[in-house]
Amino acid sequence: MPIIQSAKKALRQSAKKHVFNLRRSRAMKLAVKGVREMTASDAKDASTKLSTAYQAIDKAVKRGLIKKNAAARTKSRLSKFIKKTTSK
Repeated sequence: MPIIQSAKKALRQSAKKHVFNLRRSRAMKLAVKGVREMTASDAKDASTKLSTAYQAIDKAVKRGLIKKNAAARTKSRLSKFIKKTTSK
């Protein structure tokens, strides 16, 4: 445990940021999972789920949870998956 006052404050700030980042990370993972679990019958909801996933991914990049290229790769794979699923 920290002894110095500034270290105590840094620990409190770190705990708050950790909770916020966990929430953001879970939201992103759930959004991506929601898109991945789509079937061909859910084609009409594809654009809304995809935009929700994009938003969650972009917010994760903004917070520094994932890197920019990892986000671009994930978004590309999601759109490719949607295109493949809806074309059937």
